[in-house]
Amino acid sequence: MRRALVGHSVATAYEMAWSQLDNGALLKAADAQFDLLVTTDQNLRHQHNLAGYRLAILILPITSWPKIRANQEKVVTAVEASKPGDVMEMSF
Repeated sequence: MRRALVGHSVATAYEMAWSQLDNGALLKAADAQFDLLVTTDQNLRHQHNLAGYRLAILILPITSWPKIRANQEKVVTAVEASKPGDVMEMSF
């Protein structure tokens, strides 16, 4: 996705040294440094109160890279359309 998101700063949780953070801490860290979090965690919306975050959250329906890559344009469109505080769940 990094190559498809031209003009955006992209970093993974691993690259940020956040891979050991639980979801609550990860959300707080991402909210402080980024405008958008892209995740495949389908339960995120149900496990956390997402109200009050400035961070937009885009939830992808699958973890399969070939399937995500096949729907790259849809993901890029959703990223471009995101607004602060949005929580968007994609389907494809």
